[in-house]
Order: sequence, then C-alpha cells, then structure tokens
Amino acid sequence: MDRSPTTTSLMASNVTNKTDPRSLNSRVFIGNLNTLLVTKADVEAIFSKYGKIVGCSVHKGFAFVQFANERCARAAVGGEDGRMIVGQVLDINLAGEPKPHRSKTTKRSAGDMYRSDSM
Repeated sequence: MDRSPTTTSLMASNVTNKTDPRSLNSRVFIGNLNTLLVTKADVEAIFSKYGKIVGCSVHKGFAFVQFANERCARAAVGGEDGRMIVGQVLDINLAGEPKPHRSKTTKRSAGDMYRSDSM
C-alpha cells in the first residue's frame, strides 16, 4: 500500500503544527467544547465544510483544527464562532490571534463570570 504524503486519509492527523509560525494563522482554536460528548470526528465534520483539514487535535474542553490555508481558517472562525454545540456556546478564534478582550495573565473568579453588569 502506498504510504506517500500524497495519500489521503478519511481522518486528519493529530498534528496541528503548533511549532510552525507559518501555519499559525491557518490553525483554529475551539474553546468551551464539551469533549465528553463531542469527538474528533464531530469536530472534523463541523469544520470540513470550510476547507481541507490537515490536522485536528481534541483536548479536555478545547480543540485545534489545522487548515491547509489561512483563508479557510478565517472562514471557519467567522462561520462557527458563537455556535452552540451540545448546550455550550463555542469560543472560536485563530490560534495566532487571541481575542482582544481576553488577558492571558488575568484570571476571573467564578463570581465575576456570573455577575451581571446591570446591578
């Protein structure tokens, strides 16, 4: 059987090129993902409509999808951010462009997450 790089498979690899800076803008971060109910195959099925997926990795609560190019990744972010899957609203962005309203150093308490601004 031919195992050359041109051979295609039904499932994308687990590799999402996190160490390759050139691929950063073609990698999509999917946050707030219920990984107890959503599988890698589910993630690939949802995102494959935006273009060729070359890698997908699912972790506890989040996933990464590596697209063949940045155009596909941006389309996926635009089309899926805020989508509800199994009762949870997904938080999706390009891995190389974290959402500006989030700070990596600031932690929010549980009270802050549930507090209403209309007090």
